[in-house]
Amino acid sequence: MTATEAVLRARALIENVTPLKSDCGRICGAACCAPDEDGQGGMLLFPGEETLYSVLPEGFSLKEDHSVLPGMTLLTCSGQCDRTNRPLACRLFPLTPVLKEDGRIALRMDPRAFSCCPLAENGPRALDPAFIDAAREAARELCQSDENKAYLTALIPYFESLRRELGD
Repeated sequence: MTATEAVLRARALIENVTPLKSDCGRICGAACCAPDEDGQGGMLLFPGEETLYSVLPEGFSLKEDHSVLPGMTLLTCSGQCDRTNRPLACRLFPLTPVLKEDGRIALRMDPRAFSCCPLAENGPRALDPAFIDAAREAARELCQSDENKAYLTALIPYFESLRRELGD
């Protein structure tokens, strides 16, 4: 399966569920959608996902990013968008899937969530179980692509270094 096909299947699995049964953005004022004080932010696209943004919706921008793996793409937005245009990382937030050395998929709280998401403090148990199940299934779909498997594996050391930088 190609990386793009895996992303499309994963996006379909998570399309109709959100972290809470209600709009979690009402709790925090959609803090995860807001750029930081430097106008930075955004989400890394999963391998193959960049092809879905060959025509950028208004308010979106792309830039190359090497923070996790060489040649990745960071998508930023103006802070408001149509849900159908959101990248997979946004749809999964505050969770992120990682692939452990033994091949098991783990869902972790994205370390960046602790600075903006009130749900992060309580961990996955604060989230709708249907959302967690869909996120796990989406991660399994991603693992059907070698490129996405490599990315999910690379997230573990990336997040560990990010936690050290943040002082956790």
